[in-house]
Amino acid sequence: MKKTYGIEVDCANCANKMEQAAKETAGVRDCTVNFMALKMNVEFEDGADEKSVMKEVLKNCKKVEDDCEIYI
Repeated sequence: MKKTYGIEVDCANCANKMEQAAKETAGVRDCTVNFMALKMNVEFEDGADEKSVMKEVLKNCKKVEDDCEIYI
């Protein structure tokens, strides 16, 4: 399953950090962040609970970029 989320981030480098942090989160098969559109496209692993996975993605993204936001 794929979902798109709005994000708030200050720079392209920070967006890359968010993308990498999301990819390393359990339950995420793949993730791409489009800094210009302020969108995060997440592909979930089969059977993953998207809400709980996205809470973890946000937590992991906050570790690398503390002023970022994902609109879940």
